[in-house]
Amino acid sequence: MLDKVVIANRGEIALRILRACRELGIKTVAVHSTADQSLKHVLLADETVCIGPPQSKDSYLNMPAIISAAEVTDSVGIHPGYGFLSENADFAERVEQSGFVFVGPRSETIRLMGDKVSAIHVMKEHGVPCVPGSDGPLPDDTDECFRLARDIGYPVIIKASGGGGGRGMRVVHTEATLVNAINVAKAEAQAAFGNDMVYMEKFLEKPRHIEFQVIADNYGNVVSLGERDCSLQRRRQKIIEEAPAPGITPRQRREMGERVCEACSAVGYRSAGTLEFLYEDGQFFFIEMNTRVQVEHPVTELVTGVDIVKLQLCIAAGEPLPFKQEDIEVRGHAIECRINAEDPKTFAPSPGPVKVWHAPGGPGIRVDTHIYSGYSVPPFYDSLIAKILSHGESRETALVRMRNALNEMVVEGIKTNKPLHQEIFNHTAFRQGGLDIHYLERRLGLK
Repeated sequence: MLDKVVIANRGEIALRILRACRELGIKTVAVHSTADQSLKHVLLADETVCIGPPQSKDSYLNMPAIISAAEVTDSVGIHPGYGFLSENADFAERVEQSGFVFVGPRSETIRLMGDKVSAIHVMKEHGVPCVPGSDGPLPDDTDECFRLARDIGYPVIIKASGGGGGRGMRVVHTEATLVNAINVAKAEAQAAFGNDMVYMEKFLEKPRHIEFQVIADNYGNVVSLGERDCSLQRRRQKIIEEAPAPGITPRQRREMGERVCEACSAVGYRSAGTLEFLYEDGQFFFIEMNTRVQVEHPVTELVTGVDIVKLQLCIAAGEPLPFKQEDIEVRGHAIECRINAEDPKTFAPSPGPVKVWHAPGGPGIRVDTHIYSGYSVPPFYDSLIAKILSHGESRETALVRMRNALNEMVVEGIKTNKPLHQEIFNHTAFRQGGLDIHYLERRLGLK
């Protein structure tokens, strides 16, 4: 097992990693910015290293500072969590070249699967269905772009090859707006990701967002842990996730699981990974792969009993998977609500001191959070402050438990999106399940 690991992240995922390390007897090093010295995992870690000022580019995105922290503390590995440098192939490569273990996929795999165009090619080669599209980056020839769009059929969507989170995306309904949309998407992609490559896909009108969780070791063993429904989104940012996905049959789960595992095995994938699909009219269409642990990984943990973060650490230490595909059984239903420090109506961030924090409890409730009474939410980072999860023998039970948990949760001093979650759980359509990715924005009256 790894002797000592640098946790190269912050917030709830950093605390989640620290807890997994503690269970495995791994010493921890918390790297932090000057704004984060009072984070819970920083207070609990065996060692701490300040890596820079509050701005992410000077701290959590500062590769030399993080690697130096590993060097001065005699650490063995670096766990990147999610966000920040977790899917940066250059960072993974520099970690490896510096003699440390990167707790995640190999750098070449991140590079291959992190680029959406190359990932789509891999999936097509192994029989994984993909959205009809340009099959590569868009050319500079506008006439060829027009021809591609006509062949695919409007509406189409222009996407950044190297990005996500809704940036570098433009939906095009008519030929008249195609060129401008391409130019705007390229500019956004260049600014956000340093790569202006974009590609074109058919825009599905009312798809669901279904993703499959896989875990793979160093010896060619790949196992699917089932699917999650992440369709409740605002501006392409997930708000509520659940597992298993309503309406997905055991046969679909088995067949898609087999396909994604074959594709991951073919590229020598290692560690945890998530393959994201759009699902419409009973068909799956691959859109991208996340080569890291997901924010919503706990819902899969609750229905499978598998500790994904501990497995990441064990795999990084060279251990084989302790189970086979036939050992995985989905039991019950789990739901996750992302609690953000933001105004529930305007969605403006709401940093500041947390005067009171009371976590919900009871049967089937799990809370992943880094906040506590007296903690001050800084204004420099993502607004996620907690993940409230419910698990029950049925979806109905999980829904009732989540409503109770939201009612019990108390946060004073800052605004949160708790009222939005409570409203959603009162929607008849949500209780029925199977909503498309545009439902919430239609309900909120957002464009």
